[in-house]
Amino acid sequence: MTLPDLPVGTRVVVRYRIEGGFTDALGYLRSRDDAECTVETKRGLATIRLADIVLAKTVPPPPTRPRPA
Repeated sequence: MTLPDLPVGTRVVVRYRIEGGFTDALGYLRSRDDAECTVETKRGLATIRLADIVLAKTVPPPPTRPRPA
């Protein structure tokens, strides 16, 4: 599947171009249109131009931490 095929709400990692290299956004796909997508990360919303994406894939949910006894 490619990013345009993924349903909103899917947990993804997106690698995209920035000035001077690449960076990743890990989180939940919140919106997508013909020009850009928005990924909700721990640091907030990342709006990414689709033209800048070099890789996108689904990832499993984050691990749950055991509760203290």
